Amino acid sequence: MQNWRKLNGERFDIPIKQAVEETIKRETQAGHRLKVCIGTDSQVHNTTVEFASVIVFLREKKGGFMYILNFKMEKTLGLRERMILEVAKSVEIAYDLCDLLDAYHVELEVHADINTDPAFKSNVALREAMGYILSMGFVFKAKPDAFASSSCADKVI
Repeated sequence: MQNWRKLNGERFDIPIKQAVEETIKRETQAGHRLKVCIGTDSQVHNTTVEFASVIVFLREKKGGFMYILNFKMEKTLGLRERMILEVAKSVEIAYDLCDLLDAYHVELEVHADINTDPAFKSNVALREAMGYILSMGFVFKAKPDAFASSSCADKVI
């Protein structure tokens, strides 16, 4: 079982899919309409790449909260490979949750920490990332609209 946690550090002792379902039920019963945004970001430290993936729950007009997964990889990666790995992790999480989110009619977006402006280095992976996410049937967002990866995940690495 992966080590998902809340922003306050509280760890889940149940599988993340079960935690997400309980969250959807609780939030729906409280009268909130939800949207889920999934994103991953990474930082390189010598030969270690640290990743953070987030599941962001947005309550329509009432704020939001997120669940966090941190993990590391001992490997030297090029920028394009690292960007695609970030997207792959987000897609893996989205794929695991999509049937559940569909059952509860919760919108899903996959956010990539990739800039749409060709002047930025991360743009080298834009086409592949967008194709990968869209081919899986998910809604794709890139910078500056990809807050789940570029703001939320970035803050918890």
